[in-house]
Amino acid sequence: MPKNKKKGGHKGSDRLSRLGSQPPTDDENDAADNWSTASVLSDDVTSLPESGGDADVVDESSAQDDFEDKLKECIEGTSQKSAQGRKICLEGIQKVFSKKYVVDFLADRKETLSDCLARCVKKGKGEEQALAANCISLLIIQLGQDADSIFADLQPSMLTIMADNSVSLKARSKCATALAICSFLACDDAEKIKEVMKSLEDIFKCSYQKGDKSIPSHSPEVSHLHSQAVSAWCLLLSISPSYIVQELVNSHVGRMPDLLKNQDLELRISAGEAIALMYELGREEDEDFEGSNMKELIELLKQLATDSHKYRAKKDRRQQRSSFRDILRSIEEMESPEMNIKFGIENLYIDSWVRKKQYDAFCMVIGSGIYQHLQENVLLREVFGLGPPLPTGAKPANKLTKFERNMYNAAAFKARTKARSKHRDKRAVTVNGF
Repeated sequence: MPKNKKKGGHKGSDRLSRLGSQPPTDDENDAADNWSTASVLSDDVTSLPESGGDADVVDESSAQDDFEDKLKECIEGTSQKSAQGRKICLEGIQKVFSKKYVVDFLADRKETLSDCLARCVKKGKGEEQALAANCISLLIIQLGQDADSIFADLQPSMLTIMADNSVSLKARSKCATALAICSFLACDDAEKIKEVMKSLEDIFKCSYQKGDKSIPSHSPEVSHLHSQAVSAWCLLLSISPSYIVQELVNSHVGRMPDLLKNQDLELRISAGEAIALMYELGREEDEDFEGSNMKELIELLKQLATDSHKYRAKKDRRQQRSSFRDILRSIEEMESPEMNIKFGIENLYIDSWVRKKQYDAFCMVIGSGIYQHLQENVLLREVFGLGPPLPTGAKPANKLTKFERNMYNAAAFKARTKARSKHRDKRAVTVNGF
């Protein structure tokens, strides 16, 4: 039986595993005819002048016009015959969408860009497909629910690519992530989301135990695909209606521990966080939820949380112990992870596995530009309950006392739980057609 939940959750944010995705860098060896577009665009993204004075305003306006011209060139360049040139242009688009919130620029160009990205995904190979899939994720993050029709057109081809064993593993991994992000942001049909989740399950279930109880052995690239599929599945589970959550938790909570025995660290951690998420969601419906074989699960988690085998790299051992201590605490003591992300003059509090998996998913796609998006991206701020973007020059609010912060977190948790329940009920109503 799980222990009673402690009133004060630990603040060990340093023990939480963080995704280390970084936006791609420009290739210094690119062809000469394409180099100027990508490199100048990269410079424009990070070096637009700050406002201040009439001369600065003029310079900023000029730089903005030049930046938009270069971005237009990259969009047009995705249709060129050279595969290398298309990849360079996709890298430029990816860099811009990661670093800047350009929804106004995209207002009249979203259909054109989506057609270009769809062509790259369908007809490209390997790296080009991976870049295009990531650009699709970033495009939906920029546009949000306004991109529902765009995603509806792109979804079938990405599902096909993700399930095709002849396609490069990197492209399949990026498509898995893109399908989850796009479904999360631009799809209100619970059954369509469930269809995507079923396709993701078909991928990672290949790492479940075989009939003879042996653990399948896969290459690191295949294990990475399975790990990405698990993480994508968790993102969609976090917003599924309660009847779907109950069905999926009951069918996977007993089998997911198979992945904890895998040789790949990333897959073990992804599986552990998926189990913690399922227990968190299961206990929203039933406080005494224990799943199946809970005693065996806790013993396995304790082994992973204290693993000291020398055949594992020291860094891997440290990361594994840190991650599984939090996972074990969540399942055994019902304590959720807590972290405080500071960006600008604001803070984002993460106090549940639902929120952590959502934040990790956006970090993986956006990379180091996540703070910029948290400040300016209206949709992302809505997802995390941050309210409208703050006006330029706003001052930080007075620092709360520890008691006030705890009271605020408790109230915010209740509000999120109610909002999430209403959101799930709304999706369920859509499915049942009432």
